[in-house]
Amino acid sequence: MKRKIYVKLGVAFAALILLNSCVKNGPGSLCKCSPDNLVINASLFSSGFNSPRGLKFGPDGYLYVAEGGLGGTNLTTCTQVVPPVGPYLGSQTGSRISRVGHDGVRTTFVDGLPSSQSSELTGSPTSGVADVAFIGNTVYGLLTGAGCSHGVVGIPNQVFRVNKDRSWSMVADLSSYYLNNQTANENPGDYEPDGTPYSMSFEKGDFYVLEPNHGELDRISLNGKITRVIDISAAEGHIVPTCQIFHDGNFYVGNLDTYPLSNLSAIYKITPAGQISIVDSGFSAVLGVVFDEVGGLYVLENTTGNPTPTPGTGDIIRIDPDGTKTTIASGLNFPTAMTFGPDNKLYVSVWGFGGAPGMGEVWQFDVTCAKQSHIIKK
Repeated sequence: MKRKIYVKLGVAFAALILLNSCVKNGPGSLCKCSPDNLVINASLFSSGFNSPRGLKFGPDGYLYVAEGGLGGTNLTTCTQVVPPVGPYLGSQTGSRISRVGHDGVRTTFVDGLPSSQSSELTGSPTSGVADVAFIGNTVYGLLTGAGCSHGVVGIPNQVFRVNKDRSWSMVADLSSYYLNNQTANENPGDYEPDGTPYSMSFEKGDFYVLEPNHGELDRISLNGKITRVIDISAAEGHIVPTCQIFHDGNFYVGNLDTYPLSNLSAIYKITPAGQISIVDSGFSAVLGVVFDEVGGLYVLENTTGNPTPTPGTGDIIRIDPDGTKTTIASGLNFPTAMTFGPDNKLYVSVWGFGGAPGMGEVWQFDVTCAKQSHIIKK
């Protein structure tokens, strides 16, 4: 029996949430619950973001959210991204990292970070800070909206450290690395000289950054040395890999694919030695991957059923360890990242692009065991 729960997300009604199987052979109350009694509660956790992207909980229990920012107005004269994506307009101070308390209240953790926007022909989506990571209590960020080709002179795309006084310092210059270490299958029609790094993790003493436009996974040491783990484009072509999660000793990577979208996105496994294989396929515009504590893989699709980015069509799919797929949520507005919290609830960035300033939100999804379904309205 399928349980249906209708949820109002943001400005658009259109979220159909389904759950039809229990986590198999795993601990916890969900596996002791009758499938007929499983319920997913969705609620707005926080709002007021400017194009929220990658998000993670810090060791202090707060949620840290990278933001694409407000874009800019500066046009540079260096090598530009070709139309229709370019030319970009940039700002040295248009993005930020926000911190969210347990009560869902957003505050600015660090601002004055670069932001840029692509051309009006693409809707002018913004890019700024793409993701965050932690070493102890220190916050690190990933810049994707910087560099001369993005209208930001003198500040490259980079991994940076947030200092105790909330200033920030570069750890590694990604723009220079991308310019001097090209991959095998870059697409001249949308080539980004400074790259567009999208996701970052910290594993076993090193950062790992996934770059979609060039198609590569790179390792960054704390002294700023950059080493390529794999040229994904050489193995798979121009598939636009976006998101990553490290699980059981390997990286799991999802890809956006190229437009028009045609359900050719997939989930890949990449070993630390750079060997790549397909785990599952048939997805659309994947921008997030996470695992739950019992091995379930969650896939965030930004757009489904349409050839180009379309609001109200994003969803989350769970893949059981045995391969069974369950649609957890649908009708999401431009979701761009997700993470599990220490409370085992799923947190998702929505209106990650395409919305007005301050329109970005973080939604919370909580799977519980109850005797009846609920209708949740905001």
